[in-house]
Amino acid sequence: MKKRTFVVALILLAACFTTAYAKDQSLEGYLSEFDYQARKDMKIDSKSLVKGLMEVKIQLIDIRFQEEFEAWRMGSAINIPLNELPGRLDQLQKDKIIVTACPHKDRAILAMAYLRTKGFRSKYLVDGLVGLAEHLRGDKARDFVNSVQSK
Repeated sequence: MKKRTFVVALILLAACFTTAYAKDQSLEGYLSEFDYQARKDMKIDSKSLVKGLMEVKIQLIDIRFQEEFEAWRMGSAINIPLNELPGRLDQLQKDKIIVTACPHKDRAILAMAYLRTKGFRSKYLVDGLVGLAEHLRGDKARDFVNSVQSK
């Protein structure tokens, strides 16, 4: 009887661990569930990004190499190079939308898809860091910096 109870307990424990990690999804699973809504949900533009950062709903991840980040950067971004992302998931805030960004969008798309398979709500910056720099000019830059610094 004790052996049977022990076996049942092990099975239930294994089921709990499987359920706890159910948010993780294989790339095949992500792709097979991809539809028009998923296509829309994976993107964010600079205007929406700035609004989300000001409302503290978004974490911006600059996935360029460290040298690129040091050459020029967006003040509110955290640098996690694409090749370091798998080992630095603990630096991401699960309660926020994770927006991945690079100058254009090639690496950002890869990072976004990877994060989706790991259970994160992620988007990529559709106009890239270059578009964000263009968007944050003059009064918009001042208002953004003042808003972020006050939070």
